[in-house]
Amino acid sequence: MIGLSQAQNKPALGTPASDPVVVKYVLSTASAFVAEFATYPLDLAKTRLQIQGERGSGQLTVTKLGRAPAYRGLFRTAAGIVSEEGVLKLWYGLSPALVRHAIYTGSRMTLYEKAREKIFHANAKDSIALWQAVVLGMSCGAFSQLLANPADVVKVMLQMEGKRRLEGKPARVLSMTHAFRTVIAESGYKGLMRGWAPNMQRAALVNLGDLTAYDTIKHFLLNRTSLIDSPVTHAMSSLFSGIIAAVFATPADVVKTRMMNQPFDEKGRPLYYKSSFQCLSKTIRDEGLLAIYKGFFPAWMRMGPWSLTFWMVYEQLRRLSRPPPEIGPDHVH
Repeated sequence: MIGLSQAQNKPALGTPASDPVVVKYVLSTASAFVAEFATYPLDLAKTRLQIQGERGSGQLTVTKLGRAPAYRGLFRTAAGIVSEEGVLKLWYGLSPALVRHAIYTGSRMTLYEKAREKIFHANAKDSIALWQAVVLGMSCGAFSQLLANPADVVKVMLQMEGKRRLEGKPARVLSMTHAFRTVIAESGYKGLMRGWAPNMQRAALVNLGDLTAYDTIKHFLLNRTSLIDSPVTHAMSSLFSGIIAAVFATPADVVKTRMMNQPFDEKGRPLYYKSSFQCLSKTIRDEGLLAIYKGFFPAWMRMGPWSLTFWMVYEQLRRLSRPPPEIGPDHVH
């Protein structure tokens, strides 16, 4: 994000604070759309891996082809989706994912910068303390994810539909709007908020890597090595920050995926997990400690490219949306 680094008081990537809120919101959302489309198949594979092996969910039943679903890694899962469901199914559930980013990414970036200005009185070229960046980034990420939770619930449901059909089960949802109606009919509007706690935890931890680690690593490379502010530096920063974000966020991601995917009874009560802690403890008890890191590899592989794609597109859109700034000591790039 903007200006987190302590070294040489260099500003980070991002739109200057003088840009209107609407402009920042639109540019960040458009950039998120591009990054989401480019990396969505990895997210789908990750979600399938996180549900794989879950007891009580029906994931261990045989398919309509007469065989049990195989335990697969990232690439075998993606290849299986292509061969068994079709290549376009790699983007099944993309619509609610885009809706989520229209709320989540636009909100977290706008809130983060405005909070820097209002709370810490820092503009685009100012740095703030590391602890301030951590608290601010995690808070904005968690709050923005709370707003976007309904879209996440629908996205997870759609992502699991191909798996259900291979197992010979009837379709649970047919589209994004149908999924919204189904959740509300089964458990009321509160059903759209299921998994909100682990989802907020995950978002806070992801932003710890994205907002803090990414910018700190990038400026370390710029200030302590001969690298310049270029795609190479961005790629290296994304790689390491993606690892940090994935390590922190994957357990919460597994929990939120399972809580969102679980069915409800006729009274709107969850059938498998009543709380995040119960889901976490049951997963570890039934499947082992490493089960909470299911999907870690695709999560890591997606976070790095997603961040890199997002920032590169965002910076280009920013340059196209405003006149070239004057070259000087305060120039960001």
